[in-house]
Amino acid sequence: MNIYVRLATIADIPALEKLIRDSVATLSVGFYTGAQIESGLSHIFGVDTQLILDETYFIAEIDQMIAGSGGWSKRETLFGGDQFKAGEPDRLLDPAHEAARLRAFYVDPRWSRRGVGSRVLTECENAARLAGFNRIELVATLPGERLYAAKGYTRVDAMQLETPSGESLAAFRMTKCL
Repeated sequence: MNIYVRLATIADIPALEKLIRDSVATLSVGFYTGAQIESGLSHIFGVDTQLILDETYFIAEIDQMIAGSGGWSKRETLFGGDQFKAGEPDRLLDPAHEAARLRAFYVDPRWSRRGVGSRVLTECENAARLAGFNRIELVATLPGERLYAAKGYTRVDAMQLETPSGESLAAFRMTKCL
C-alpha cells in the first residue's frame, strides 16, 4: 500500500469536512457518547484554514483518495477548527522557547490502523524540526491517545474539552522532544 502525502489546499476543504465528520463519528464510538461526538463536531473538530494557509497541513492519499489528514502549527492555538477560533490569526510561536503544535489529525475509518496516521505524523514532526522546533505538543482525544503514546508522546495532564452545548470530552495534553 502506497501512502502519498501532500500539502492540503483550500480546494480540499469540502473533502476534509467529510473526512473529519466520518472519522470522528466512527472512530470516537466507544470513547465518547453520541451527544459528545455531535457536540464536538459542531463546536471543536473541523478544518482549521490557518493550517492550510500556513502550508503546515497534510493530506494522505491512497489510490488518489483521501485516507487521512493532519498538521503541525507554528502558531499558539493548540486545538480546534475554524468554528472554535476567534477569527484572527494566532500569534506565531518562538521555536527556540516554545513547542510546535500537532493539530487536527483525522483518518478515514476504512484506513484506520493501517499506517496512515503514523505516516502523516512523521511528515509533521520532520517539518516542525526543519522549522527549528525541538519540541512538539498536542491535545489527544481518547481515540488518538494510543497512537501518540506509541510514537513517543508522553501525557502532561488530563483535560476536558468543553463545548457551548454543555458536553465535555476527555482528552490529554501530550508532548515529545523532536
